[in-house]
Amino acid sequence: MKILLTGVAGFIASKTAELLLEQGHEVVGLDNMNDYYDVELKKHRLSFFDDKDNFEFHNIDIEDLEALEVLFQKHKFDCVLNLAARAGVRYSIENPHIYMSTNAQGSLNILELMKKYDVKKYVLASTSSLYAGLPMPFKEDLAVNTPISPYAATKKAAESMAYTYHHLFGIDVSIVRYFTVYGPASRPDMAQFRFMRWIDEGKPIQLFGDGTQARDFTYVDDIARGTILAMKPLGYEIINLGGGKNPVSVNEMISILEKNLGKSAKVENLPFNKADMKETWADITKAKALLGWEPQVELTEGLSRCVQSYIENAEVQKKVRLD
Repeated sequence: MKILLTGVAGFIASKTAELLLEQGHEVVGLDNMNDYYDVELKKHRLSFFDDKDNFEFHNIDIEDLEALEVLFQKHKFDCVLNLAARAGVRYSIENPHIYMSTNAQGSLNILELMKKYDVKKYVLASTSSLYAGLPMPFKEDLAVNTPISPYAATKKAAESMAYTYHHLFGIDVSIVRYFTVYGPASRPDMAQFRFMRWIDEGKPIQLFGDGTQARDFTYVDDIARGTILAMKPLGYEIINLGGGKNPVSVNEMISILEKNLGKSAKVENLPFNKADMKETWADITKAKALLGWEPQVELTEGLSRCVQSYIENAEVQKKVRLD
């Protein structure tokens, strides 16, 4: 298949591209290379595709409809994987407009071009943040009408527009809701990356809350694999991709990192952010039934891989800015 993959220099999309290429697909990747976090990390991820004949990169923003259309005119895509997004709950409170323009308007641009150029399959990356305040484990049929951050609200907008284009124009849509993705070369604003670095350098961990908040951590390879499986024809489906077990506290994650690094953490507790969720927990029954998917990497093993990669790539990892 020929696949358009947006946000390809990002944490999850770069791993997805890697697996797609291994499977023999042709990938046209785009990314605007914005500086929300250190661009050098994005360049580092893209460097793995330098020798791939079935990979093509374009520095394009999904908000740029004209530039996007050039790609749709040039290529006959079989599927679009829309993983481009402004991420980060706390940052969305400070910059809500850019989240709306990227996550909502950018997604609309893609859907319009899919309609115009008759691209049949759309996979949209969404978020467990939509389930705020709802009973756990979170099921896909819950009414996610109470987003508590601009990030979640704009992802809800993208989901709603995807349904509209499915209803009106017959686009086959899979929405995959990700649960706390972690892994090697993750974003430096993510807890796993920051905590690992701070523990290693002997600096205090800046922890919002008391660490009892818990997450359904999911390893990036599992997420990428599930995203690719969601390319199959499904009509219109929303599917959770998460660990599917009882959520693990942030304090427990810190403890596992301490053991792997052989160092003790210093913790600076900061006020809990009201845009954060206390707990997340995915019901993955649907993913098992529709995709034959379930996570394969347990948290202890996944964090061990993160630390190993951090040590092996120390020259790159320690240069990445955390601001």
